[in-house]
Amino acid sequence: MRRTVRRRDQDEGVVTTFVVIFSVLIIFVIALVVDGGRMLAEHRLAGNLADAAARAGAQAVSEDAVRRGSTTVLDEAQAESDACAFLAGTGYSCVADAEGNRVEVTVTGSIDLLMLPGGSTTVVGAGNACVAVGITDAAC
Repeated sequence: MRRTVRRRDQDEGVVTTFVVIFSVLIIFVIALVVDGGRMLAEHRLAGNLADAAARAGAQAVSEDAVRRGSTTVLDEAQAESDACAFLAGTGYSCVADAEGNRVEVTVTGSIDLLMLPGGSTTVVGAGNACVAVGITDAAC
């Protein structure tokens, strides 16, 4: 009768494999936190810039329309120009649309990812503002 001798060192390499897999997962989670946080911050910034640009455009009130007593007092062409001029130098592209007493602005930019594969991603923000004429409860 032959006895089989069992070696105690059959588990060699298990810890190494665990450490390698765990290290890769930790690096991926760190990449998600870093780049994900940067993307969220950039989306918030784009939205804030779009809102601010819309408010800047909504300040383009036509004095002639106010003097005539018109309910539409926004100079649409000037509002669109002012909204996009507000974003000059920010690195965002601007599309402004003024209609009636309302200005809508969409900004588009990109963010370079530091750790996640994919290079860069597009960031879009939208905002609007309106000119209130008189004292009313109605939104424009």
